[in-house]
Amino acid sequence: MSVSIQHLPDRQLQPLLQAYRASVSRRRLRTGATTAAFIFCIFVAAWWVRFDPVMLFDKIGAFGSFFSRLLLLDDGAYVFTDVKEWFWGWKDWLKLIGETLLIAYTGTVLGALFGFVACFSAASNLSGFRTRWLARRVLEFCRTVPEIVFALIFVLAFGLGPMAGVLALAIHTLGALGKLFTEVVENIDMKPVDGLTSTGASRTATIAYGVMPQVWPGFASNTLLRFEHNFRGASIMGFVGAGGIGQELLTAVRKFYYADVSALLVMIIATVFVLDILTGQVLRRLNGQERP
Repeated sequence: MSVSIQHLPDRQLQPLLQAYRASVSRRRLRTGATTAAFIFCIFVAAWWVRFDPVMLFDKIGAFGSFFSRLLLLDDGAYVFTDVKEWFWGWKDWLKLIGETLLIAYTGTVLGALFGFVACFSAASNLSGFRTRWLARRVLEFCRTVPEIVFALIFVLAFGLGPMAGVLALAIHTLGALGKLFTEVVENIDMKPVDGLTSTGASRTATIAYGVMPQVWPGFASNTLLRFEHNFRGASIMGFVGAGGIGQELLTAVRKFYYADVSALLVMIIATVFVLDILTGQVLRRLNGQERP
């Protein structure tokens, strides 16, 4: 099978080549201008925040020396040489780790429940403009204010303790998961929803049978990921007196107990590793996947 290639006359080909070259030139000019603007913004931002590369390289040694001190006990020996001395308070620290997990779990559950309710009002394919606008503004407020600020407010209102941390995480989780849930809902196939609506089904029935079968894997994945994130957030809630391991970590930092700081960090990191493994297994089971 032969293929014939048609050649245009020069008088027709030259205008096309000129138009192509002009298009390529404009595209390259836009790319160069965008790159130059991006680099310029980086330099302006660095100048505005007084970022000093010279100071960074001069002081990088102090940064490294701090981490080296984390590996030394009070007698100067490496922490690995006496693990019992390194983790001398592991029983009390485990209780605080457990309290931190409970703070993160309770805050995640409460936030996910309220985010679940709010996402259907914030979704553009399920709600009208006014309802959607109000729901999205509420979610934006909840996730814009940092958890530590909410925790400080609740500590002032309710006093020291885990309750302030739970409420702070719950409100921030409501805003974050509400946004993620909304995006999942807005990407569903609307045919089942339209079919249920045409039969006169109620909004609750439409959501239960037309929306939920499509969105629950995404909801579960985002909630488990948020739980892991909330544990890290709950770990610093103690800085403002909102319970958990953070108070002990702050005390160790202030008193320059470097070995205690490293031991606490190891326990927090190990807990995050375990949470990542467990949440991954739960997700695979929910999605019906075999364990690799």
